[in-house]
Amino acid sequence: MAGPLPIGDPAPVDGRLPADLTIDPQTPFSAYLHVPFCRVRCGYCDFNTYTSSELRGAKQEDYASTLIAEIDLARRVLAEAGALRPMDTVFFGGGTPTLLPPGDLARMLTAATDAFGLRDGAEVTVEANPDTVTPQVARTLADAGVTRLSIGMQSAVPHVLTALDRTHEPSNVRTAVDAARGAGLAVSVDLIYGAPGESLEDWERSLDAALGLDPDHISAYALIIEDGTKLARQIRRGEVPTPDDDLQADMYELADRRLADAGFDWYEVSNWSRTPDQRSRHNLAYWRGTDWWGFGPGAHSHVAGLRWWNVKHPAAYAQRLAASESPAAGTERPDDESRMLERVLLLSRIREGIAIAELPEGNRSRVAGLIADGLVEAAPALRGRVQLTLRGRLLADAVVRELTDESGR
Repeated sequence: MAGPLPIGDPAPVDGRLPADLTIDPQTPFSAYLHVPFCRVRCGYCDFNTYTSSELRGAKQEDYASTLIAEIDLARRVLAEAGALRPMDTVFFGGGTPTLLPPGDLARMLTAATDAFGLRDGAEVTVEANPDTVTPQVARTLADAGVTRLSIGMQSAVPHVLTALDRTHEPSNVRTAVDAARGAGLAVSVDLIYGAPGESLEDWERSLDAALGLDPDHISAYALIIEDGTKLARQIRRGEVPTPDDDLQADMYELADRRLADAGFDWYEVSNWSRTPDQRSRHNLAYWRGTDWWGFGPGAHSHVAGLRWWNVKHPAAYAQRLAASESPAAGTERPDDESRMLERVLLLSRIREGIAIAELPEGNRSRVAGLIADGLVEAAPALRGRVQLTLRGRLLADAVVRELTDESGR
């Protein structure tokens, strides 16, 4: 299970939005549908997920109906605020969404589409464990309106999968990809690098295997040790080594080189696609700060600068909705300075970067130093935008600190 929820203001029981909230009808709107169930908890994971022994009164078979109740609430709330907009993207995340019957995922998508509408050409993604995808599952999802499957491959090397507590059969990644392709779905594969005991050669083997699947999109995330996870405890006890930052940097550079050679282009620090049309539009919505409603326990939402988050446990989530109450646990409205800092943090990670004019005025002169240090591309900066070099992507957090440090304001 994830760490504690943020500390914010109490959320209204009826979920109503503040009367003074100004919602731009032209701002894109997305939906995130959280499915918090997993067969096994991976040792590195701190997402809000639950195995069957942790549900304590919540039932997987009731989950679709419970989440649909939140969709109904969201429609009432947004209609009252005059802000109903069709969805540009939908993302089923987890957990493992495909642990639910595909018909349940189809019901949730239909309910959301009926409530808000779905733009022509919208992107609808389902995350999937390779062991749970069959041709029938893929066809049912495609028939329901899903357009894209994001498959949790993580690694092609058995001992790396073991270190990550991943239990899927590596051969089933190909099976899942073939099933998705057969149903006409776009395919993304997710990889993790820097696991305990993983060598550069292991990582190269995983990259080769992923490229051999001929996906449209690849995500490659450095392993991060999160407090409270099994892996963090193992490292603290000295049972496994701490990930090596220098090795992870070498792995990132190898990934960028191999993916570029195979025709992939980076568009966010950890994401590559074959064409601009195959980028994850849903994730870009987060990085660009558009509006979305997050459905499900622990899910976070953002509308016109207002944020809120739901209660974490599926049982508490279900109890709130059964009582016709909002499942929101807290809310906040960051001030202008906080929003500016977050905008720099997010936009600097994507290829299009951020306009220099959006930086704190006293920090804009620092761009020249970042160019000299090889962290920011010179030509885009002359056109007024901060875009990271390869070295800048490796040191993205340091770039953000330099661009937002209060001494420049």
